[in-house]
Amino acid sequence: MNIKKYILPAAVLGLLAACSTSEITYRPAEQKLPQHIKRISIRPFANKTHQFGLEEKITLKTIDEFLKNGEYAVSPENSAQGVIVGEINHYILTPIQYDVNLVPTVYKLNVIVSVSFLDKSANRYLWEEPALQAVKMYSASTLPGGMTEEAARESLWEILAKDIVKRTVEGFGSATSASQKKIPQNMPPAAENPAP
Repeated sequence: MNIKKYILPAAVLGLLAACSTSEITYRPAEQKLPQHIKRISIRPFANKTHQFGLEEKITLKTIDEFLKNGEYAVSPENSAQGVIVGEINHYILTPIQYDVNLVPTVYKLNVIVSVSFLDKSANRYLWEEPALQAVKMYSASTLPGGMTEEAARESLWEILAKDIVKRTVEGFGSATSASQKKIPQNMPPAAENPAP
């Protein structure tokens, strides 16, 4: 009987059994902003939707979240080393449940924004999140515990602003977007996207 023939398969099985009981989690290394960036500006968001006034609310909420976080000072764009550039791409409100009279009782609000971070000294974008998304399902305001569309929007602005701050402060892999989670290598220079 050849014992060597059984040792290798037994070792492999033992290793697989040990791995199956432990949790394996992917944690990419942090990629913080360059050290020369101390002050950040939030450029007013662009609004590509048909809803009026959304850009002001998300811009103000993002500024508030950066102030709450406190890791980077918030300043006007002319004195900042980094700039958050954002655009609201989609605003979709869909009734998803109706009562017996076909009056909507539950809605789903979906907002998608694209956000990038401009390093002014290098004149290039350090990261981008092309499809940062927030979804809110809520009952109509006429029902107990329901809310208005405006209140649902406010909760989405808070979610998106926190994601933007988290992406900026914690770096690579921290936001949930459709992006490829990498720092772009061949982004066009920022001068091609003039300030509003």
